[in-house]
Amino acid sequence: MATAPRPAEAAAKRTRTRVGLRSLPIKLGTPPMEAKLVEDLPEEEGWQFEPKWDGFRCLAYRAGPEVELQSKSGKSLARYFPDVVDALRVLPLDRFVLDGELAILSGEALSFDALQNRLHPAESRVRKLAAETPAMFILFDCLATEMDGSLLQTPLVRRRTALERFFSSLGDQPGLRLTPYTRDAATARGWLEKARGSLDGVVAKRVNGPYVPGEREMRKVKLLRTADCVVGGFRYATDSDLVGSLLLGLHDEAGLLHHVGFTSAIKDEDRKALTKKLEKLIAPPGFTGDAPGAPSRWSTERSVAWQPLKPKLVVEVKYDQVTGNRFRHGTRLLRWRPDKKPAQCGFDQLQREAPPAKLVTEVIGR
Repeated sequence: MATAPRPAEAAAKRTRTRVGLRSLPIKLGTPPMEAKLVEDLPEEEGWQFEPKWDGFRCLAYRAGPEVELQSKSGKSLARYFPDVVDALRVLPLDRFVLDGELAILSGEALSFDALQNRLHPAESRVRKLAAETPAMFILFDCLATEMDGSLLQTPLVRRRTALERFFSSLGDQPGLRLTPYTRDAATARGWLEKARGSLDGVVAKRVNGPYVPGEREMRKVKLLRTADCVVGGFRYATDSDLVGSLLLGLHDEAGLLHHVGFTSAIKDEDRKALTKKLEKLIAPPGFTGDAPGAPSRWSTERSVAWQPLKPKLVVEVKYDQVTGNRFRHGTRLLRWRPDKKPAQCGFDQLQREAPPAKLVTEVIGR
């Protein structure tokens, strides 16, 4: 027959529970508040504008010696960023939940490639990269502290005050940064114009708005660029005989055509005629350099199937970021360019990670 725990044992158990991550007022797995993509920043009063950093969104939890880094999708990032975990674990304040962005400075610019390199299965490799290119955690919201408890229902203006108070109490912490803000839309637009690719855009938050996990309560304007690309192939839409996406290519200095991304922003009323046009141009190899369709553990037979085309067609697309000589996300089809020769479509058009503008330097180089 089991005996009841002694009072001292029960007290010790309560203490262990209280200091654990699950005792925090914000539950593990809580999704971050998100932003809706818009064409321009709000003009009316009542908005706070912040830089949109080109990194990994992250919620950081700490309760005593326990630290967790949670990605936007809810997965743990702690094993990939031991340097940030260590930086948070030694802070004088030991109970908090913060929202921010993981970023890595490579040379004079923030490098998304360096972040992706951290997602490696070998712990020894991760530790080596952490020592060579340490990450930083850029703070932009405060969800909970020991002093304030949960701040989810608290207006942004008070959460920002709590964040600044938290940050000022830390002293010199090279691995942590505090994002700047402005409540002047013209200043925020100036950030977009002067960032030269070192920012991902600008985020707008309601000054009196609460923190709403998982909802698109914020607004974001992204830095978008354009490029003229060769249509080197296409994929049919799922369970359809009509085109689903165009496969885009750019030439290197040797004249090889490399696959760099895709666009699926094709109007439904145009798909039938476009499919007939494309099918007349089907001919290998399509791409003479890097080609699409390499199988992976996530791909299916259908997803890797594509039709190569003669390099005759050129489109202008809008894109946001370039990583590893590829468009990081799907692109937006702007127009066809019959006036442009396919041979003129080269990598020299692309705007990659740029040296940081003054705003960025003030944050990452302090």
